[in-house]
Amino acid sequence: MSSIPLPPSGQYLRAVRESSRAAREKANVTISDESIERFLLSPAFTSTYTRLRKAHGMTMPLNFSSVVSELNVLSVLSLLNFASGYRVPLHQATGRGAFDNIRAFVFSAYISSSAGAEDYFSARGMKEITATTVADLMRVTHHIHVERPHEKIPGVTVGELGGPVWEIVQIIAKTLNETGDALIDGGYPDLGSFVLEALKEGEKAKKAGGDECEVALERFVRGIPAFRDMALVYDQPVYCFKKAMLTLHAIALRFGTSDTPAVPVPRTSHLPIFSDNVIPSLLVHLGVIDLSTADPALGLPTLFPEARDPERLSALLAAAEPVGDVVAQIKTIPKEGPLLTVEQAFVLRAAAIDACELIVEKAKTLDVSGQTEDLSWMKDMTPPELDAWIWAVAKDRPDYRKLERFALRNTAYF
Repeated sequence: MSSIPLPPSGQYLRAVRESSRAAREKANVTISDESIERFLLSPAFTSTYTRLRKAHGMTMPLNFSSVVSELNVLSVLSLLNFASGYRVPLHQATGRGAFDNIRAFVFSAYISSSAGAEDYFSARGMKEITATTVADLMRVTHHIHVERPHEKIPGVTVGELGGPVWEIVQIIAKTLNETGDALIDGGYPDLGSFVLEALKEGEKAKKAGGDECEVALERFVRGIPAFRDMALVYDQPVYCFKKAMLTLHAIALRFGTSDTPAVPVPRTSHLPIFSDNVIPSLLVHLGVIDLSTADPALGLPTLFPEARDPERLSALLAAAEPVGDVVAQIKTIPKEGPLLTVEQAFVLRAAAIDACELIVEKAKTLDVSGQTEDLSWMKDMTPPELDAWIWAVAKDRPDYRKLERFALRNTAYF
């Protein structure tokens, strides 16, 4: 990744938007005005948007000794907000999806640290944590071995570390180790202290008329390797920076409701979406992103072929009875979606970033005066709220829960 240049200083948010649009256009992924309008006026969207637009599940039922301690755990939770490519094997191992497993791990590590054991989320604790400890705290020690035939004795199998769950455990450990290294090099006791300093730098810029998110985002990406969410597609950099922007948004949601916030609260309503695998996949299924004309050399038109069925699309855009958390209790193992290459994944993530910018733009100018219901809220739509809606609705409807999401293995970015 080091061969990919970082964006020019002060232009990180612009780089996310512009590199995403350029990649989408170069890959010939279509997002038509008509498909955006159809989506915005669909009952599936209009009947649930105001209910689901605030549902970011980063709340933590933990007791913290200080604000920096809480900021640290919130930042670690955002830093580790990946593993989507291992959704199915994690479901098979624990009955929970990717983010729920990460959250359970963070809670477990924090509670163990508070009980006087090793402080896993200090810079040194992160640098030194092992994959075995991660597996233990994730409660997946029985799922990290694979059987293989013995080399010399026929009919005998031997167990060795391996398989997809072991793979994600190693990625989590490596991400923590690298982050701990970077923090120690920078002289920070933990990630929360690093984040707080970046927020204060942002606050200074804000007072001088600048954009605090721009400043903090750049500090995050330059300082922490796991925040450098970028790739080369068609020999051009594509910048997504999902987890770095999500960290800012999670802080704004957690501390922004107070009249006297304990930390500088960034204004995040203008941030691009936090592009993962769920949002692009859903936007393909809901007819906003059209892959039928996309670059065949990248293998894009063959992905999600079922998304071209007009009857299926009509059913997905129709209103549905919300079933909410009842569905979450049904432990059905989700179906694995297409496994993608890095280039394919980054084109789809870029297309989703651009699609959401276009949707929000269209929502501001769309004439909704002739509609039977009051849709005046559309004019105030923001990309982070649209992001939250897509993420929440993907779990809210039984038919949406069954929709395939693409997967990218071996990444710590989403």
